[in-house]
Amino acid sequence: MSVAAAVRTRRTVRHYRPDAVPAATLDALLDLAVEAPTSWNLQDRSIVAVTSQEGREGLVWATGGQPQPQEAPVVLVFVAEPQSWREDHNDVYDQARRNGAWNDEFIAMFSAASKAFQEDLDRRGLLREYAIKDAMIAAAYVMLAATEMGLATSPMNGWDEAEVKKVIGIGDRDDLAIALLVSVGYPAEDRHHPGRRPVERNVFHQRYGSRRMPHIPE
Repeated sequence: MSVAAAVRTRRTVRHYRPDAVPAATLDALLDLAVEAPTSWNLQDRSIVAVTSQEGREGLVWATGGQPQPQEAPVVLVFVAEPQSWREDHNDVYDQARRNGAWNDEFIAMFSAASKAFQEDLDRRGLLREYAIKDAMIAAAYVMLAATEMGLATSPMNGWDEAEVKKVIGIGDRDDLAIALLVSVGYPAEDRHHPGRRPVERNVFHQRYGSRRMPHIPE
């Protein structure tokens, strides 16, 4: 399945068959998730795969009784790490160096610029928002990759952050934030595309509200 096909065929599924997701399939899905873009290559997000009955029951409670955690064999909890920029990232730089992506000069410049950028976010109280955006990008990758694998997903909103944290063992971690929950499994329902507004309704050129196509030189 092409990326375009995955985008057009993915639907949010709330009801799932009890079939387990094979461990190899889940591992492949998570491997793709960590390949998602991450600002400054901070990789300031983690994913907790909840598969146990106890854990999923806890997420049912945390989500106000939504069916996805009860029926889906896997619920992925995307955790944003707003303070991770303060940690040692030498492993990231070493890997980039080994891969031939960055040299020492670039790493020195990049590290200093990244720190300055994060310090500015900290002053403006935007660290949490920034890390959540990174986690959400990874969640989007998961949903498309899962579609290609024949799996269904549901990005879940409407949960109690404190309760979700307790379920995954970070109830005492005020430095972490819950970005999104995504259920994963085999669908027990067929969902038809409700359609989207015409592109012209939501796509503008140069300025918000301008529907005039830009001039493209030949």
